[in-house]
Amino acid sequence: MSEEAKLREEICAIAKSMFDRGLTCGASGNISARLSDGTLLMTPTGSSMGFLDPARISHLDETMTHLSGDPPTKEIPLHAAFYETRTGTGAVVHLHSTHSVALSVLPDTDPDDVLPRLTPYSLMRLGRVKLLPFFLPGDAAMGDAVRGLAGKRAAVLLANHGPVVAGKDLWAAVYAMEELEETAKLALLTRGANPRLLQDAEVQALAAKFDLDV
Repeated sequence: MSEEAKLREEICAIAKSMFDRGLTCGASGNISARLSDGTLLMTPTGSSMGFLDPARISHLDETMTHLSGDPPTKEIPLHAAFYETRTGTGAVVHLHSTHSVALSVLPDTDPDDVLPRLTPYSLMRLGRVKLLPFFLPGDAAMGDAVRGLAGKRAAVLLANHGPVVAGKDLWAAVYAMEELEETAKLALLTRGANPRLLQDAEVQALAAKFDLDV
């Protein structure tokens, strides 16, 4: 099986897994992943993550020009911004996952550090997650907002919309996205209960051990 065929299959299998577990629903969410030649595979616009066809995945060149397959997601500006600003990005995942979206609309969510420091794993996989303002779906300004972060954040949360995560490859992006949603769920479950957060010394120890920018 060629590299491209394998990646097409992986995108569809991962997307279905997330759909089946309720991390995305309907025709929401999108995934892109880079091939070794610099071109990209991207889920098509209006498609359900639970019912993707590997042969119909969109294929784009390095400039996001559509080469083949179905028309790509309208969220191209989001994906393009991460590939442009974060060296080594191999995949981008965007979902409308319930708990992350819920966190994005609460007035006391910290816009510079969305996730409370409940576990080491969110810091290890995500670092600090930035809350971005609301944009209309597909608005090129979303990409500009990501570019404005100058590659300093691997994950953002779009207000009233959902999370976007970049990773070194498809699996890394997916694992980080799932960590974001699980941490958002924990944040909502423990809200108002005065949970024990990781202390500054513990966060610094994590940062030193795993070379984190937190």
